[in-house]
Amino acid sequence: MTAQLSQKARALIQRPVIANVATVDADGGPQVTPVWIDLDGDDLVFNTAKNRVKSVNLSHNRQVAISIVDPDDPYNVVVVRGTAEPTEEGADAHIDSLAKKYLGVDSYPNRRDGEVRVKYRVHADKVVMQSGD
Repeated sequence: MTAQLSQKARALIQRPVIANVATVDADGGPQVTPVWIDLDGDDLVFNTAKNRVKSVNLSHNRQVAISIVDPDDPYNVVVVRGTAEPTEEGADAHIDSLAKKYLGVDSYPNRRDGEVRVKYRVHADKVVMQSGD
């Protein structure tokens, strides 16, 4: 069963705040990357280019932890642990929608020639709000 996000968690995630995604590397160690984050139903969604470190890590172990801290209130924190499901379908459009949310532009400006985008949908197993709801 997917864990539910509170309304307070949803409100934070819908803002253009940076999330930190922790993955597990090939040696079993943690790897953390700041990302743009999105919400689709009860799932968190982030995007990366294929063959970047987090993408490689997630091809071996799909478990993730995501931490989102409100820049206006460092005690308003949501942490999600779950499983990331990858897809290339719709990933280009998704990075463009994130660019609109975070930069106010219609198209992601840092796209590289030949780059393949991957969208990850995170199904939450556990959700913790530090500040409560």
